Amino acid sequence: MNLPSFIAKNAFRNKRRSLLTVLSISFSLLLLTMLISIWRGFYLDEPSPDAALRIITRHRVSLAFMMPIFYREKIRAIPGVLQVVPMNWFGGKYKDDKPENMFAQFGTDPEEVFKVHRDWKVEPEQLAAWQRDRAGAAVERKLADKHLWKLGDRIVLIGNIYAVNAELTVRAIFDADEAWQALLFNQTYVEEAVPYAKGRAGIFAMLVDSPDAVARISGQIDEMFKNAPQPTKTESEKAFQLGFVAMLGNVKAFILSIGLAVVFAILLVSANTMAMSIRERTREVALLKTLGFTRGSILSMFVGESVMLAVFGGLLGAFCARWLLSAAASSPAMGGFLAGAKVTAPTLIVSLLVAALVGLLSAFVPSYHASKLKIVDGLRHIG
Repeated sequence: MNLPSFIAKNAFRNKRRSLLTVLSISFSLLLLTMLISIWRGFYLDEPSPDAALRIITRHRVSLAFMMPIFYREKIRAIPGVLQVVPMNWFGGKYKDDKPENMFAQFGTDPEEVFKVHRDWKVEPEQLAAWQRDRAGAAVERKLADKHLWKLGDRIVLIGNIYAVNAELTVRAIFDADEAWQALLFNQTYVEEAVPYAKGRAGIFAMLVDSPDAVARISGQIDEMFKNAPQPTKTESEKAFQLGFVAMLGNVKAFILSIGLAVVFAILLVSANTMAMSIRERTREVALLKTLGFTRGSILSMFVGESVMLAVFGGLLGAFCARWLLSAAASSPAMGGFLAGAKVTAPTLIVSLLVAALVGLLSAFVPSYHASKLKIVDGLRHIG
């Protein structure tokens, strides 16, 4: 029997303790992997090529304030702007207030919204049918599948913000790259029923000709309306999404502090387990030295056992985190908040490296002391 197989055999000699250690580490690594994935999704991952060409203009003070619709044509006149579409939050209630029945609802311009969001895919005949029907709706496919909607179905949204109930017919079902579960309808439907909604827009989404033009065009738009009664704030689509994250507070510090606490907890669990295991095997260490095992081989054996348990727990936790984060990202209760978060290969590697490092650090000190044990002292040990 060689040293690696000997390490593997001894790592699980106390099955109950080993199983509990693996489960403790796996749960900690599950949390750590999810935190790293959320961090990457919010702050590190680059947007898709189409998303990198989109910018959002809103009222400088708050999203609760509207802008005049004539801003649209002024923005369109700026060199580098290809398409501009208004997006108005409807905020209606579907059936009841349960989380599973909540989803995004936007009034927009059916003629231009799919030109701005080129990564949304829809059948041309369905798009044409939606554009012809003023009371029609376009629904993201995951949302349609969840509610079992199909083409021709009627959907009633009870108005909360506007004093009108939207009675819509599904005319198109589109696919979005991210878990962007939303329903779109023609904004003129609301404008005809609610006079004060006419001529106003919540945000303007626009497509520009290159990523390099984003900063320039954003500055030009805000400078254009700087002294207007309704000043604007223009930013990339990624920055606009991060603005919602910032409303929760210092998310970066929160994720960092929780991540450090998780790593510290793993270290304590693993260190306690290895210290108990090595203490119980004092006489065994002496016997191994009698058989010719060197200090280095004994040190490698104990450290190897700890690293093996930690990595095994890390693998289990990381793969559970991948499944759990995927389920959370597609959950309607999250409202698309975690749409960009996923466990990638680099995240998986980082999590396993953390697990291996924790296994190494937790076992090194007791293993080192065990390797220095004299044969006579070990054989005399009782405990």
